[in-house]
Amino acid sequence: DFPFLTIFQIKESASQTRDVLKQHFNDLKGTLAKLLDERLVTLLQEVDTIEQETIKPLDDCQKLIEHGVNTAEDLVQEGELAIRGGIGEQNEKLWSFTKKASHIQLDSLPEVPLLVDVPCLSAQLDDSILNIVKDHIFKHGTVASRPPVQIEELIEKPGGIIVRWCKVDDDFTAQDYRLQFRKCTSNHFEDVYVGSETEFIVLHIDPNVDYQFRVCARGDGRQEWSPWSVPQIGHSTLVPHEWTAGFEGYSLSSRRNIALRNDAESSGVLYSSAPTYFCGQTLTFRVETVGQPDRRDSIGVCAEKQNGYDSLQRDQAVCISTNGAVFVNGKEMTNQLPAVTSGSTVTFDVEAVTLGSTNNNEGGNFKLRVTISSNNREVVFDWLLDQSCGSLYFGCSFFYPGWKVLVF
Repeated sequence: DFPFLTIFQIKESASQTRDVLKQHFNDLKGTLAKLLDERLVTLLQEVDTIEQETIKPLDDCQKLIEHGVNTAEDLVQEGELAIRGGIGEQNEKLWSFTKKASHIQLDSLPEVPLLVDVPCLSAQLDDSILNIVKDHIFKHGTVASRPPVQIEELIEKPGGIIVRWCKVDDDFTAQDYRLQFRKCTSNHFEDVYVGSETEFIVLHIDPNVDYQFRVCARGDGRQEWSPWSVPQIGHSTLVPHEWTAGFEGYSLSSRRNIALRNDAESSGVLYSSAPTYFCGQTLTFRVETVGQPDRRDSIGVCAEKQNGYDSLQRDQAVCISTNGAVFVNGKEMTNQLPAVTSGSTVTFDVEAVTLGSTNNNEGGNFKLRVTISSNNREVVFDWLLDQSCGSLYFGCSFFYPGWKVLVF
C-alpha cells in the first residue's frame, strides 16, 4: 500500500493546493475591485464638491446681471411710453420714470473673474501604480513541495496525547510553531498551541478515539505561516485520570482532572476515583494556582485509599509537600525539592524493582523505584510496600484554599 499512499498524498495535496490558490486569487480580485470602486467613488465625490462650491458664486453673479439687464429693459420701455403720451400724462410718466431711474444702479454690476482665476478640473493619474502592483502580484504566493516542519512523535497519556515535532528544512529558521488538532470525524481543525516549544501535551482527549494533528511554523521576522505538515493520526488507549467527585473541600472541573481547594472545611485526602496510575508511566501534576502553603500539604501516590488521614505523609504512600519536602511511608527524606509555586509541574515515575521477599529489617516485600521531579530537580529512592501493586491511586491534600491542581 505504500506506493499507493504516497501517490494519493501527492495527488490529494496538489488538488487541495489548486483549490486554495483559486479561492485566494478570486478573493483577492474581488477585494481589489472593491477597493478600486471605493477609490473611484471618492474621487468622483471630490469632483462634485469642487464643481458645486466654485459654480455657485458664478451662478449668483449671472443671475444678478440678468436681473439688472431685465430691469434696464423694463425702464427703457417705460421711458418710451412716457415720451409718446400726452402732455399731462407725459409729465406724470416722466416723473415716475425719473424716480425709478434714480433708484436703480445700472452701472453697479459684480466683477466677473477671469478664466485663469476659476478652477479647471483635471484628473492626476499615475500609471506607475500598475508597475508597483504588478511587481507585488508577481511575487505574491509560493508553492512549497514540503512543509519546513513535520510531526515527529505522538505519545499517548491518560486523557491526553504528547505531540512532538521537528524542523525538516535546515535553511528554515522558525520563530513560532502552531499546532492544531481535530477528531477524525470532524471537518474543522482548532488551534491548541502557539509558541516556540517543539512539544505540547493535548489534553481533553477521549480514550480510543482517533484524532488528527498538524503543525506549521512562522519564519523569523515573518508574519505568514508556513504550509501545514502532513496530518498524523493518534489516539490514547489509557483511561483518563480523575479525582473523586463529591469530596468536601474540593471543586472539580467537568472532566474531573482539575481539583480546586475551595473555602469549605476539609479533613482528609482527595484521592483519584480509581487506581489508574500504572508502573512504567509518568504521572504529572501541574499546579495552576497556589494558596497559603502548609507543611502538611501533600501531592503524591499511594497503594490504597485510607480514610482518617489528613495528608499523604503516611505509610504506604510517597508524596511531596508544597514546601518541597519528600515523604516516603510517612518519613521525611534528607533530599528536598524546590517549593511548589504557580505553574510548577511535579512528575512521578515508578518502576518495579523486585518481586518477592526482601530483608525483613527493611519492612515490606515489594520494592518500587520512584523518581519525583519538580522545577528541573529530581530525587530517586526505593519505596517498600507490603504487597504487590499493579496500579496505584494518586491524591492531594491542602489545608488552605486557593490551590488548583491538574493531573494527567
